[in-house]
Amino acid sequence: MVAKLHYQSDMAQVDIAKKLGVSTATISRLLTKAKAAGIVRIEVIELTSSEDLTARLIQELGLKRAAVVDAPPANVLGSLSAPLAGLLTQAGVAAGSVVGIGWGRAVREVTLAGLPRLPGVLTVALNGGMQQAEAHFQINEFVRQAAGQMGGTPHFLHAPYISSSSLRDAFLRDPGVQQIISLWDRLDVAIVGVGLTHAHHPAESSTVTPDEQALSQAAGDVLRHYVTESGDILHWEGETRMIAASPEQLRTTPLSIGVAATPEKAAGIIGAVRAKMINALVTDVTTAQAILDRLIAAS
Repeated sequence: MVAKLHYQSDMAQVDIAKKLGVSTATISRLLTKAKAAGIVRIEVIELTSSEDLTARLIQELGLKRAAVVDAPPANVLGSLSAPLAGLLTQAGVAAGSVVGIGWGRAVREVTLAGLPRLPGVLTVALNGGMQQAEAHFQINEFVRQAAGQMGGTPHFLHAPYISSSSLRDAFLRDPGVQQIISLWDRLDVAIVGVGLTHAHHPAESSTVTPDEQALSQAAGDVLRHYVTESGDILHWEGETRMIAASPEQLRTTPLSIGVAATPEKAAGIIGAVRAKMINALVTDVTTAQAILDRLIAAS
């Protein structure tokens, strides 16, 4: 009873003594006996700092850079904006640098929260658009916002993400589209999200083709390039009809930053890094720990 009053009800020893009509010294002795008998066990939990998690992610995944933020649950994605800004500044992004922008909730939130002033940069869409009303699919809007915040020039891609082969070929022959996608070979930085599998996101199943839904081995995707946790690219029929930066173009980008903060994305993030489509990561402590836990469990 004494242990419950002190440890569970948070009553002070002096208050317990008054309640039971005994001395404070008696209460102290009873609590000591409770610990010795194993009735009360006190654990000290070691908290891992965001700096330690950052260092471990870089080491375990072989990343060029990483940033882990201890963010409040209500605004995790928006909190990734500041560490992303730090990575862009550290990378020496300056006038004339080409910054590719992907789509997704995390990319949308960091562009809304704000990016650093980097006058003269070129921002370019990394994939075509989709006939969807949801805000996180509006990639040209992200490109516009990023350019406005950084003081750069936006380069929009007015073409669909996926279409018929003949329509895709027609778009790729357009001089305006050619000018935009030629920037994908000059990328200095890419900012991309890491998608959940469709099993985790059934509400968005209408945005994918039957071939994409059939990719049961997928751990996640970057620009709809699907990967397993081991880093293998999963090919599907529709990828030949996509208008998007290729895995090879992302691999040759000096700094390809994955922006993601959902523990369920841990396997997809690991796969994207192993596929070398991202070589830097901005995330939160919960997701970082989930990634490290998966790596430890697999070792």
